[in-house]
Amino acid sequence: MTLTPPPTHPPGHDHRTPEAIYGFDARGVAKRFRHAAIFGALDSLHPGEVMRFVNDHDPLPLLGQMQARYGAAVRVEYRQRAPEGVVIDFIRQ
Repeated sequence: MTLTPPPTHPPGHDHRTPEAIYGFDARGVAKRFRHAAIFGALDSLHPGEVMRFVNDHDPLPLLGQMQARYGAAVRVEYRQRAPEGVVIDFIRQ
């Protein structure tokens, strides 16, 4: 059975279910482009959609910038927090 997104979500752009979470691995993005790429990805999410972010360090400066830019519109949930890296779900509200 295929889940059909509601009409407000373009086809192939519904990242609200666990199997459709949008993955963003920042480790593969050049450092000078990372924040712009992350903000672009977050801007494209619809309410209820999730972006699973992977990085080699805890991105505290990024989280501060996100708070200033999005406020309560993006919720942050750590899935893994370890010295070798982090996995964070960014949930668009």
